[in-house]
Amino acid sequence: VGKSTTTGHLIYKCGGIDKRTIEKFEKESNDIGKGSFKYAWVLDKLKAERERGITIDIALWQFETKKYHFTIIDAPGHRDFIKNMITGTSQADVALLVVAAGIGEFEAGISKDGQTREHALLASTLGVKTMLVLINKMDSESVKYGEGRYEEIKREVSNFIKRCGYNPATTPFIPISGFQGDNMLEKSTNMTWYKGPTLIEALDALTPPKRPLDKPLRLPIQDVYKIGGIGTVPVGRVETGILKPGCIIRFAPANLETECKSVEMHHEQLEQAVPGDNVGFNVRNVSVKDIKRGYVVGEAKNDPPKGCVSFDAQVIVMNHPGQIHAGYTPVLDCHTAHIACRFDALLNKMDKRTGKVKEENPKCIKNGDSAIVRVLPSKPMCVENFQEYPPLGRFAIR
Repeated sequence: VGKSTTTGHLIYKCGGIDKRTIEKFEKESNDIGKGSFKYAWVLDKLKAERERGITIDIALWQFETKKYHFTIIDAPGHRDFIKNMITGTSQADVALLVVAAGIGEFEAGISKDGQTREHALLASTLGVKTMLVLINKMDSESVKYGEGRYEEIKREVSNFIKRCGYNPATTPFIPISGFQGDNMLEKSTNMTWYKGPTLIEALDALTPPKRPLDKPLRLPIQDVYKIGGIGTVPVGRVETGILKPGCIIRFAPANLETECKSVEMHHEQLEQAVPGDNVGFNVRNVSVKDIKRGYVVGEAKNDPPKGCVSFDAQVIVMNHPGQIHAGYTPVLDCHTAHIACRFDALLNKMDKRTGKVKEENPKCIKNGDSAIVRVLPSKPMCVENFQEYPPLGRFAIR
């Protein structure tokens, strides 16, 4: 669809990649015969380095506009990426839905088993309130920058994002070429019929969400690094509350207590990290082995997070073949945790529109049903009441 090319283009033009790195990438892409320097190559390189465990320089995953500093969480594509999407998207403020304009390509993405649908629905279920739709590959042979094709796709996508809970009337639909650069930073001369914003203008027009500062600290751990001369550095995003150097923190469900020595973001020491900040922080006397992705950090003395043995949750069944009975054991992704859980009991079925109970103790649930289920994680896991801590109260099951 061109997610990597589009994201790579943004990082390349507005981002934290320095000239030297880009020249190195360009030379490598020429050496292996990728002739024209593809923007996706930037992203592939970053991903490869990240997968090899090279301490990722988060600065590479960022770009700046006139108004804001953006961090790219991920550009998920294939089925295996859905897990990252579930854990990553739940930390996003805005989703860019990239669809390919090519004849046949768009139809495949939006078909029953295409990814476009699943991604839009997940973004909405996971609480990402704002979406921009990028209609990419407008330069392709079958489209030739045509307005007709743009309008056709806009109609289709409007219908289904509406069903996902987004308002098409307030959603920008931007026709772009992530490869050629049309409507990314500058208005395209190939699509003079389009009167809306460029991608950068649309990003600048966003209003950042209100941050829950007054709640106790919750910071789900995404990764943990051992950094020479510094020590153990867990990384994650502050969801609620404030993290300050010097405070005593607790990692749940392990109930590990330690002092947070320092906090940094974008290579700068912070006096405090607030909700929305993706930070690394240094902890005393704790080994990398003691901290795992999916743990949650809170303040030891202010309603710290705890692991739970079971919880009741509302689930909605989407694209699942057949029926689900008590005893079903899927893998559950909640914030950054990825844990097998058993549906111990199906408590009731609900009316999706009104939220009223339709049926007590149903025998099974199937596609389209909304139900309350008692869930038993296979090992202690941190979840919270959705009303109190939304990012830790929503999950996806696959």
